[in-house]
Amino acid sequence: MGSPHDLSSPRDVSAAGGSRDRDPALDSAETLARWMDDRWLDPLLGLLLPGVGDVISAALGVYPVLLAWRRGAPKPLIARMLLNLAVDAAGGAVPILGDVWDFVFRAHRRNLALLRARTADREVRSRAADTLVVAGAGLALLAALAAPVVVVIALVRALLG
Repeated sequence: MGSPHDLSSPRDVSAAGGSRDRDPALDSAETLARWMDDRWLDPLLGLLLPGVGDVISAALGVYPVLLAWRRGAPKPLIARMLLNLAVDAAGGAVPILGDVWDFVFRAHRRNLALLRARTADREVRSRAADTLVVAGAGLALLAALAAPVVVVIALVRALLG
């Protein structure tokens, strides 16, 4: 059996064609990506719930990032995953064009691919500067999540006052 840090696809337990040992956490990340990007839940949330849908989508997208972090992924990988979510949320927040953006960018699929391809690469060593990159990416994600909320509040104030 593989280590808990092994993020490869389901692996054979028996060379003679026995049962397959699946990684439930990675399966959940795959299901999330499938629903959000392949079945277009991300753009539909943005279309049906302008601003709020993008926040919900990005919040759901944090799961694979947390999974990568728990499994010791390199900090630049985690930063890239956070930036993918930030770009998706910021692009999706643009009225009308943001809905098209959500169909095209597919941040959840991108992050799943990063999770699978790079987390197992144990050769990457973290440096002190990597912490700043992760912090900056986290701030970019928070700013992208806050932008639609600020716009909605400003619109409500303008309409009421």
